[in-house]
Amino acid sequence: MGVPRLSSTPLPGIGVRYDLTTRERRLLSVVAHRDGARTLNAYRQDDPDECAMSVRMTSGEAEALIDALMPAHHSPSLLSTTELGLVAERIELSSVSHWNGRVLGDTRMRTETGVSIVAVLRRAEAIPSPGPDFRLAGGDTLIVIGTREGVDAAAGILALE
Repeated sequence: MGVPRLSSTPLPGIGVRYDLTTRERRLLSVVAHRDGARTLNAYRQDDPDECAMSVRMTSGEAEALIDALMPAHHSPSLLSTTELGLVAERIELSSVSHWNGRVLGDTRMRTETGVSIVAVLRRAEAIPSPGPDFRLAGGDTLIVIGTREGVDAAAGILALE
């Protein structure tokens, strides 16, 4: 079996179910819920109709699992920032954040931490290189790059309520 078999099935009112049959003939499925959550299911090898494991994950947990399965540093076209002493991370802005509704420049992020905000993810949209007049919103995910200390400090600033 060369190429894994992947199929999708719409689940009205719920989302989409993706089924994968591995080369070992194991059935895995992921239900992508409309609210962003995911449910990962593994089925018994001797009875593919019986679910052996089911794990419901938040969208953040699903992203972390994806990162573990497909780490960015394995892509030859991406810059390996760790070799340069830099890290790139996603920092989510809470809906109760002090910065919700304020402009990015008010955070003084670059001045205070030395990090760069290279993009903001908002719902299904990516905003590259946001300027200081970019208005932040609860639920935004900021993609930051800098030293480990700088990124940790940036997370602290963005966590302010």
